[in-house]
Amino acid sequence: MVKSAPDARAAVAAAVKAYRHDADIAKLLATLDTVCAQTPSTAELIAAVEPHRELHEVAGPVYERVVEREPDNAQALVALANAYWLTGRGPDVVGEIAGRALAADPTNRAAWHLWALTESSPRGRMSRWQQVTQRFPDDKLAHAALADNATSVASAENDPVALKLAIGTYEMLMATAVEAREREALANALTTLRGWKS
Repeated sequence: MVKSAPDARAAVAAAVKAYRHDADIAKLLATLDTVCAQTPSTAELIAAVEPHRELHEVAGPVYERVVEREPDNAQALVALANAYWLTGRGPDVVGEIAGRALAADPTNRAAWHLWALTESSPRGRMSRWQQVTQRFPDDKLAHAALADNATSVASAENDPVALKLAIGTYEMLMATAVEAREREALANALTTLRGWKS
């Protein structure tokens, strides 16, 4: 049995520190590959990369290995899809991974968000966000994305149904908003949209 690396977390942290100093991507990738090979525990590997998830050049390669080991790990699939999205891998690749995450865990909200984001058609994206809000009625971020996408469709296509959906969604967000800045932004959006209606 392959022995676990002495400390995968420390090894990844050291690799990130060196990368921030010398910006040597090839060295970073080689080091991460070694850490992955020497760390048989997937949980340990995930814990090692977690503090560096915002660095897609770190998260992507590690989560590729995690997903190779556990192809039905929805959280790992979402992390990989997110890293790919940040590197500009495109909606087809990211959408396919998000779809795999949804198949593995239909309750994974982040997978639903990525699935909605990767739709290239504005009307299709609006429809997807509507599905997300129906599945997660308390998800304010999904409601905001739905309202924004409905506004885009209403504007681009002069669609009264999309306009009504945008206004209704913004009104619902306004009813639960507590921060003054958020309420002001929502009020401005509603004033603009109601002006279109008249």
